[in-house]
This record gives sequence, structure tokens and C-alpha cells, in this order.
Amino acid sequence: MALENGQKPEDKAELAAVTKPTDWTIVVLRVVAFFATVTATVVMASNKETKSLVVAPPISVTLTAKFQHNPANVYFVIANGIASLHNVFMIVVHFFGDKFKDKGLQLVMVAVLDMMIVALVSSGDGAATFMAELGKKGNSHARWNKICDKFEKYCDRGGGAIISSYIGLLFLLVITVLSIIKLLKRN
Repeated sequence: MALENGQKPEDKAELAAVTKPTDWTIVVLRVVAFFATVTATVVMASNKETKSLVVAPPISVTLTAKFQHNPANVYFVIANGIASLHNVFMIVVHFFGDKFKDKGLQLVMVAVLDMMIVALVSSGDGAATFMAELGKKGNSHARWNKICDKFEKYCDRGGGAIISSYIGLLFLLVITVLSIIKLLKRN
């Protein structure tokens, strides 16, 4: 390249490639956050287990545990699905965002949307974690029985989805901090 030799660049494409670095850190973090949140969404949305339980020695009942039976798990799936779509949209904006005229408004909107997604995923994780704890231990005061001693696979898959979502939340939090830092450096 001409700039490495101390000479002026021959064409504008070479100058643009040198003076305009792309921020690949945020893109890589968004891809990882996308995979974590989409994994949490798919695992929880497909979480289902059917078992036959003996009520009395001659009587058995077939019961099914599904994520749809619990509104907190439905909210968890929706929140992680929205976060996954948000990350895909932000990756597209990163690559095609140069088409927008006002860069300052774009940076503000990205930072605000990132904060909203962190709040959404955090609330979904909190709700699902609460219900997982309730399923694991029950609540004797409210007479809610634990179910994880009967539906082990259901609870294990739900726990895996929650862990994956918390990993995605961690990456989303780092992305939000980097978006805010990028916005502050712009001004």
C-alpha cells in the first residue's frame, strides 16, 4: 500500500480503507449474543416432557409439562426471541448503516435500543429463574408442589435455556456499554 511507504494514496478506495476502521468487536459480540439468545429461545420453546405418574397403586395419570403452561416461560421465549431479532437487525445496520445521513441519531438509537433489549432480556431471565426455583423447591406456604423431582428432563432443559440466556444477557450488557462509549466518543 502507498500509505505504508510514506506516499500519498493513489485512489480514494485505498484512503477509505485506511481511515475508516470498522468496529468488529461489537459485531462479534452481537453474533455471540445472537447465538446465546436464539439457543435459549429454541431450547425453551421446544421444552416438553410427558410422564405417567402413579396416583394410587391401580391408577396412573399421564401428565405433560410444557413451557406454554407457565406464563413466565412464555415471556422468557418472547423476550429472547426479540433480543435475537434485535441483534440480527443491528448487525444489518452495522453493515448498511452508512446509508443513513445522520450518524449521531443512528448512534443514539442503537444505544437506546440496546438498553431496552438488556432490560427486556433481564426481566425475562428473572421471571424464568423465579419459576425454575419454584419448580425445584415448591412453596409450602402457598401449597405449590415442586415438579422438578417428577420432570427432571424438563427442568434440566429449562435450566440450560436460562443459563444460555444469562450468557446472552452478559454479552448484551457489554454491547450496551460499548455502544454508549462509542456514542460519547462521537460527541
